[in-house]
Amino acid sequence: MPGRNSTEVTEFLLTAFADHPHWGLPLFAVFLGFYLLTLLGNCAMILLIRRDRRLHTPMYFFLGHLALVDVCYSSTVVPQVLAVLLEGGVVLSRARCAAQFLLFTFFASMDCYLLAIMAYDRCVAVCRPLLYVAIVTEKARWVLVAGAYAAGFSSALIRTVTAFTLSFCGNNQIDFIFCDLPPLLKLSCGDSYTQEVVIIVFAVLVMPACILIISVSYVRIVLAVARMRSSGGRAKTFSTCASHLAAVALFFGTLIFMYLRDNSGQSSEADQAVSVLYTAVSVLYTVVSPMLNPLIYSLRNKEVKDAVLKSLSRLKVSGRF
Repeated sequence: MPGRNSTEVTEFLLTAFADHPHWGLPLFAVFLGFYLLTLLGNCAMILLIRRDRRLHTPMYFFLGHLALVDVCYSSTVVPQVLAVLLEGGVVLSRARCAAQFLLFTFFASMDCYLLAIMAYDRCVAVCRPLLYVAIVTEKARWVLVAGAYAAGFSSALIRTVTAFTLSFCGNNQIDFIFCDLPPLLKLSCGDSYTQEVVIIVFAVLVMPACILIISVSYVRIVLAVARMRSSGGRAKTFSTCASHLAAVALFFGTLIFMYLRDNSGQSSEADQAVSVLYTAVSVLYTVVSPMLNPLIYSLRNKEVKDAVLKSLSRLKVSGRF
């Protein structure tokens, strides 16, 4: 780029809310609380699913993997966010930035695929209840999950390699809380056409494909539930579907905003406003969404409530002896 210092960047300085340093400690406390709740909720869900035989079903098999991915997803980003907020900035080497970007992209992709798989699983359970056991077999579950892991890692590896083949020069400061592609593209001093294409391919092929599967699945669920004679069954299923769709909308809506927004040059004031909004939106899908998933997908279910009560009763009994 004309006028930009041609010095090659070998490390990045991550900063966030540099114009509002007094936000650091309050946000540190909020994000730490969210992170601890994310670990507690998702780890508790994994333990419940492993310990209680009533939860050894396909739905909770997929939910267990979603909880595991959410723990890893948050742990890839949030500890560094806390360091940025506490210290006012963190210096990362190019290799460390690339590693974080790879893991972050991998777990974000896994969330997309697992949400789609869980929607399909619920669709089969509601629309084809008599064939559910024959369709969603143990082998089918492992094939779906293994395929999701393979697809997620492949797309993450491709995006990481293409992103970090760019040349970065001049200012090494990233006004963001972790290494992500849109902020990195602003530091590139070469042709970023290939990387822009990768963003579009990811946004146009991966996300809409998952959203399409989820939408079709829940439309079929709604149509099947509408034909139910029991008003209580209809109300329960519609309530569950609404909460699930809220979680899907939160996750995919923020991802679409992040990767389809305009990255062209703007005025400094407009750029600062967009940067703050960009950071706030990223918090929704990296911190808030993983924290809410255990509540949305499980605590509304009677099986999970019973498992929690059973575990608590065991703790009380063991505490007496």
